[in-house]
Amino acid sequence: MFWAIQGMAAELSTGVIVMDQIRKSGKPFSMLVTQNQAMFLKKAKGTIEFSCDQQDLVAQSFAKALSTHEGVRFWMNATGKDASGTIVSEFKFEWSIKEKS
Repeated sequence: MFWAIQGMAAELSTGVIVMDQIRKSGKPFSMLVTQNQAMFLKKAKGTIEFSCDQQDLVAQSFAKALSTHEGVRFWMNATGKDASGTIVSEFKFEWSIKEKS
């Protein structure tokens, strides 16, 4: 499976957590991926599911951004698994968030 497809799905699995935290904050925020890394461990075939469970990290980063009124950067991890549960790829994304003024 082409790496760009996996990258988009991996980014989305982290980005929806960031977008949800923006919604919960009730404030306008900008969000941007500033860096990323990828590791491909096995050929991806069939349906690949990406997951990220770093909601606490994102909540803490938003709390810091809201209290300091400055931009905050943080790294999030996404893991891609095939139908058998085998990890086929791992992605890391550095997100930058900042409350809009």
